[in-house]
Amino acid sequence: MNHRGLLLLAALAAPGCIRAPEIVMVDRATALEEQASGSFKDVELRLARAAMSPTPVPLTPNQLEDLGLQPAPLVENLGRTQADRVDELLRRHCVGEGKDGLLVDTRRQCLAGRLSADDVALMERVNQARHHLWQWMRTVRPGVPEESLRQSWHRVHAEGVVCGGWVESANGAWGEKKC
Repeated sequence: MNHRGLLLLAALAAPGCIRAPEIVMVDRATALEEQASGSFKDVELRLARAAMSPTPVPLTPNQLEDLGLQPAPLVENLGRTQADRVDELLRRHCVGEGKDGLLVDTRRQCLAGRLSADDVALMERVNQARHHLWQWMRTVRPGVPEESLRQSWHRVHAEGVVCGGWVESANGAWGEKKC
């Protein structure tokens, strides 16, 4: 065989022996490259899951009231009149019967519970109703001074105040009504 034949044989055999290099294209970065570039996919997923599962925030009754929310009453008020509610507030010393015949906010002496916004609104309605009553009494007895009408009404009304209710005496001291 001549040189040409060997050369031809070598040329034909060469592609079988020498391999072309494999080129692999990666379209995604490795985890190490992602972390180095500032991508933390697993941390981001955990944070997203934590944000989606809300947890309760502990609030005190005072904080709820400051937000304008009233906690549910411990005892249902079904079948109770406004007079029953006022009697309960008087017994708990949250509201007192003032010596002028009006209900007074005495929440600092409140024995149990709190004076809610509903209770304050009730107290204001009762006081407004008493003012209307005294105005009507003046029209029925026009010659009698208003203060005299109020005092006589208050004397009679004080007898019907619930036992243990918070009452202001003539000298301004507060105490429970004795029965």
